[in-house]
Formats: sequence, C-alpha cells, structure tokens
Amino acid sequence: MIVRRDTRRIAFGVRYIGGHEPVMVQSMANTDTRNVKETAEQIARLRDLGCEAVRVAVPDMDAAHALGAIKATAGMPLIADIHFDYRLALEALKQGVDKLRLNPGNISDAGKVKEIACEAKARGVPIRVGANAGSLSPDIVERYGGAVSEAIVESAWEQVRLLEENGFEDIVISLKAFDIEKTVGAYAKMAERTNYPFHIGITEAGRAWAGTIRSSIGIGILLYKGLGDTLRVSLTAEPEEEVKTAWEILKSLGIRQRGPIIISCPTCGRCEVDVIGMAQEVENRLSGVTKPIKIAVMGCVVNGPGEARDADVGIAGGRGRGMLFRCGKMLKVLPERLLIPALMAEVDDILKREAGGKKNAHE
Repeated sequence: MIVRRDTRRIAFGVRYIGGHEPVMVQSMANTDTRNVKETAEQIARLRDLGCEAVRVAVPDMDAAHALGAIKATAGMPLIADIHFDYRLALEALKQGVDKLRLNPGNISDAGKVKEIACEAKARGVPIRVGANAGSLSPDIVERYGGAVSEAIVESAWEQVRLLEENGFEDIVISLKAFDIEKTVGAYAKMAERTNYPFHIGITEAGRAWAGTIRSSIGIGILLYKGLGDTLRVSLTAEPEEEVKTAWEILKSLGIRQRGPIIISCPTCGRCEVDVIGMAQEVENRLSGVTKPIKIAVMGCVVNGPGEARDADVGIAGGRGRGMLFRCGKMLKVLPERLLIPALMAEVDDILKREAGGKKNAHE
C-alpha cells in the first residue's frame, strides 16, 4: 500500500491540494493565451479527458488581460505561468486566476515578490514555486558545482523563504529536471525540510513515446514513495496526451481510477485470434467512458481464461473463436467475429446498471 507524505492542505479554487486530497492531474495549454476562443476550446477538451487544473502562459499584458475570459469558461482551476515581470502576476490575480506559478529568481526584486505575495494572500490564491534544473541562477550552480539535486532544492527554498518572510504560506513546490535520479533526489531532500505539498513531474521529458516512458518511471517512483500531490506529464506533444498518460500512471499504481482498465496479453505464436486488432477496437470504442471497469482481451487459452475471469468482463480467444466471461463466470463460446460485439454489449449492460439506465457507454 502506498503511504503518502503528510502535507499541508491548501485551498486551490474550489478544490484543495495536499492534506491527502486525491492526487490532481494537471496540464498546460499550448495555445496563444491571447486567443481566448482557441484556448478555451483546448481547455474544454482537456477537461473532458480528466484534466483537473490547467496552466496557461502569460508572456505579456495582453495575455494577462485575457485570463478573466478564459477563467469564466474553464470549468477547472486556472493557473497563470509568470516569468520576469511582476506586473503580469498582479494582473493575473485581478483577473481571478486560482494559482500563480513563479520560477525562483525570475523576479529578483524582493519588494516586487512581496507585492505579489500580499496580493495573492489577500485573494486566497496559492503560489507554486517551480524550480527547474535548466533555469537555476549561476550563483547556485557555482555554489553546488552544477545543477544537482541540492542546487534545485536550494533554488526553490530561497523563494519559499522569501514568501514566508512576507507572511505567505499557501505554497506548492515543484523541483523538476530531465534526469530522473536528480528529480527524485530533489523531492526527497525537500520532503525532509517542509510539509508543503508537491507538484511533480519530469520536465522536458521528450516526444510522446520516449517522454511517456521517462515520465512514467520518474513520476511513478515519486508517487510510490508518497511524494506527490499534483502532477503534470510534460511531453513534446499535444496536452491531451499528457492528461491521458497521467491517468494511466495513477491507474497503474492503484492511486486513482478513471475510465477502463484494459488487460490484454502480449502477442505470441499461440495466438489464434487477432488479439491486437481486438484490443485496439475495444480501446477505441471505450474512449469516452469515464467509469472504472476492468476489461480483458486475451488471445489464447494459456493465461486467457484466468485473466478474463478476474476482469469485470472479458474474452479469451482460441482458434478463430473465444469465450465470453463476466465477473468470473463463462457466459458463452462465440466465433471470433462476434466476440467484440458481445463484449461491448456486456460492458453496456454493466454501465447501464451502475448509471441507472443512461446512454450506452460508447455512443
């Protein structure tokens, strides 16, 4: 059983971060924030996929002025990503954002940081102190002999202390690097210093395929160690892919469930049905389902029947035909071409019973 670290519980819009609240899935829009329509449409797509908080870039005052209109339709907490210009943070707060993300050292004037902290505190808006290995101050890099874990921690800690000196404690901390060992080490060291909640991720993880693997390993280690209260999977891909990957990580660790869990066997010479095609079809037909349900698509009689029995519903193929199971009970043997329709009918029946007769799962 994964035991999460005890952290402070911080208000975040209509939700909370930390304090054993569910680990929150975040992403970041890649649209031009000044284009309200395009940004709002992307946020709506992310929301439908299970994104629970979204960050937007605020490169200039025009983008900051657009935040209010974006917030009005977001349907989830909105985070303003602020760099260099403290006035953008102040305007973002006026526009009603739910959280600020500040990169340590980007706003070097302590008086300006104080002004942001006072305004955020007055509005009940938390601040994420986000330290990245690639953007540490030269002084810290020199002091620690490189962008090592200790340097990332110290960079964030300097900003945390500055906020605390100004009476601000609604803080979330992130400590990201491309290197997994460096990232895990930084979070572990910071956990020894404070009980502020953590936003976790592996930054600049790469394109969808390689980045998903790197992120899954890094984020998975952190979550398994109980070090994580919110997360973003950072991919060189559309943000929709980040949200999908984040949920699969949480589901794989049994931390949270959303949508189907599809168990399907690897291909081998024993397969006598098109298990690849069947698994893909099931996944496609269930793409809009949010209810947790375990479905098995198995290709032979060695492990297939056992795995299918463990699922809510499943099929186990063999020599052009297969068995249909539901909750451990075999229902019937069918030709291969009828396995998927029969499986989907059982899925629909399960979801209808649980939802009180609502629409089909894959309509």
